[in-house]
Amino acid sequence: MKGFTLIETLVTIGVFALISGAVFGSIALLYRVQGYTWQQSIAIDEARRGIETMVEEIREARYGEDGAYPIEKAENKEFIFYSDIDKDNSIERVRYFLGAVGSGEQTKECQTFISGGSCNVTFSDFLVGEILTAEVKISVDGDFGQNNREYAEVYADGNYLGRICGVGCYDCAGELQEDETFDITEYLSDGAVVFTIDSTWRVDPICSYAMNANFEISWTGETTEGLHEFKKGITEPVGSPATYPADQEEVFVLTSYVRNVPPIFTYFDSNGEEITENPARLIDTKMMEVYLIININQARAPQDFELKSAVQLRNLKEK
Repeated sequence: MKGFTLIETLVTIGVFALISGAVFGSIALLYRVQGYTWQQSIAIDEARRGIETMVEEIREARYGEDGAYPIEKAENKEFIFYSDIDKDNSIERVRYFLGAVGSGEQTKECQTFISGGSCNVTFSDFLVGEILTAEVKISVDGDFGQNNREYAEVYADGNYLGRICGVGCYDCAGELQEDETFDITEYLSDGAVVFTIDSTWRVDPICSYAMNANFEISWTGETTEGLHEFKKGITEPVGSPATYPADQEEVFVLTSYVRNVPPIFTYFDSNGEEITENPARLIDTKMMEVYLIININQARAPQDFELKSAVQLRNLKEK
């Protein structure tokens, strides 16, 4: 019986190697595809469970322990509301948001001790990214009892905002008065703002000071961190009267693969008409739609998976 020649042996080995490589390559590809599909299914399941929980919590939205309205913020990719999510008879502040959306608050005060004095405060070190909306709430205490003569004027980066305590304030009230709110979005584009408050010459140091001014700013912006992470933040009420300290919010990542370009949250009034602007969203919302697009890697199949759910806020139904 004639054996294989060297060339025949080499050819046979080569063919076997090619076939083996193709087989093992196919098996490896199959495992990668299955593994990717499995990861995608896990991400979808996580998002689905998150939406189910979120819808149930939103449905039971109610007034906060501090008397806050059930809906605090209603943006396209951030929704803040109050609900007893753990059934402990205590109302939590709940925030659902895409990681690209961040918000925060800061408070500072300044005082004057001479007639007609002025003082200023500076806010800086905001989130890394682009400020979308920002406002400041300003309140004062001091010698403000003489209507139309004892008041203060407020400036942001040298730009006039408005007057505080023109009427209706009291001398040495011992508590902050007025609570005027101003939009300051345009002044935070560079990440810092300086407020100056200038009192009239009749504001005298008849209290322990002439004027005490409080500035509370709040903002929302696009961050560069956690771009595709859909998160949940929970803040428990503390103290009596109750407050919701921003630094005590616990944040959890629900899913890391949200690809939404369209809004996550859409708001509707009692007639089913979409509400696109604030403050109407806060006041008139009776129904919501939650919409997530999930894909762990947009460059590969399977394609985007869409999750959508509608919810009616029971405690905001019209009688």
